[in-house]
Amino acid sequence: MKTKLPIMALTSILILAACAPATPIEPTPDVLAIRTSAAYTVVAEFTLTASAFTPTALPPTETPIPELPTETATLAFATDPTQIALGTPGAPCNDLSIDNNTVDVTILDGTQMTPGQEFVKTWKIKNTGICTWGEGYGLLYLYGERMNGQPIPLSVVVEVGQEVEVSVTLKAPDQVGSYISAWQMATASGVPFGVELNCKIIVQ
Repeated sequence: MKTKLPIMALTSILILAACAPATPIEPTPDVLAIRTSAAYTVVAEFTLTASAFTPTALPPTETPIPELPTETATLAFATDPTQIALGTPGAPCNDLSIDNNTVDVTILDGTQMTPGQEFVKTWKIKNTGICTWGEGYGLLYLYGERMNGQPIPLSVVVEVGQEVEVSVTLKAPDQVGSYISAWQMATASGVPFGVELNCKIIVQ
């Protein structure tokens, strides 16, 4: 009986050895580590893809509108190089002066008229602006008794510094009294300039 025990033990060892796997058992992999590694790989691939396909900024499609210079209005004034040289820059384009001793060519102030009497009032004025007066320039009614006034247009060109006579046909009112009719020179576009020109009469 003593000799059979070792043989049985040896047989058991051989059986166990035969049943054992031929390759060593590998340890169970760490699932968390695998997931972390895969996540880092995906992020790296996205980063490389994004850098490879970064869009280039396109130029703006709308063309900026350049700012236009502001225009300065110069209605009745002009800058003439000649006048600047003479020391009068910015002088008015249209202006006039009168001589109180000669301004009333006809119908002096206080002239007596009969009711409804027609007459022509004429003033002498001087072009003291820097612009020439031409076609369309003439007298413009301002205020007072109009007296059916009809201005007579200029028939000549009036150069700077030149004197000219301007007239208006009038009709005395029918009622007795003192009357004044005020007029002023105006450009061809109707812009008045210069001093007032008055006609004062007495209807008796």
